[in-house]
Amino acid sequence: MHDEVVNPLEEYRKVNVEGTLNLAKQAAAAGVKRFVYISSIKVNGESTTGLTAFVEANTAIPEDPYGVSKYEAEVGLRLLAKETGLEVVIIRPPLVYGPGVKANFLSLLKLSATGLPLPFGSVNNKRSMVYVGNLVDLIVRCINHPSAANETFLVSDGDDVSLRSLLTMMRSAMGRSAYLIPAPVGLFKLAGTLTGKQGVVDRLVGDLQVDSSKARTLLGWVPPYTVEQGIAATVADFMSKEQ
Repeated sequence: MHDEVVNPLEEYRKVNVEGTLNLAKQAAAAGVKRFVYISSIKVNGESTTGLTAFVEANTAIPEDPYGVSKYEAEVGLRLLAKETGLEVVIIRPPLVYGPGVKANFLSLLKLSATGLPLPFGSVNNKRSMVYVGNLVDLIVRCINHPSAANETFLVSDGDDVSLRSLLTMMRSAMGRSAYLIPAPVGLFKLAGTLTGKQGVVDRLVGDLQVDSSKARTLLGWVPPYTVEQGIAATVADFMSKEQ
């Protein structure tokens, strides 16, 4: 999200497209039967605000260089699958969290740890996330399940959270009260417009919902961890490093 190179798409393509396809070609040549590729929900788009949850059948609408490169890798892998017989499984996760998480999620953990009042008590948006333990469990399921071959799956914990509920769970896991002030959501959107940070604000207060029912139905997959368990493990790791 902070690309500083002249052509970020070109740089993403080197790794996400060229690197992925090079590895997949070598795998096929070595006789590997199945290739599981971790793509991104960014292939579907950036937001479901005012829309229904993303599903696998949606038309790909990547909006940034990272999402475009992930989509191009998917297209290349499907072509390679037809040419070589390599079975390809594509998994598109939303935000992945767990011990060692970084970026925006880490920032929220640090905010929660301050104990200060936070102005997010009225943010009742819906965002899908996936705990790293649940993502790994689906990857393992996709390695050998016969119905996973040449399929694409969206994955999530199954319980979408608002910013308000996420911060409440974080602070609860830290042994703190939520202490959230109900500031109007419109103020955040206005601030985003005035500062040119609409994307950042939408990731905080907008919706991004993922329908993972295909994996549940086709593969019989059920996330082994709840959101509460995932948040508790993430907070425990964070707090151990803050001591």
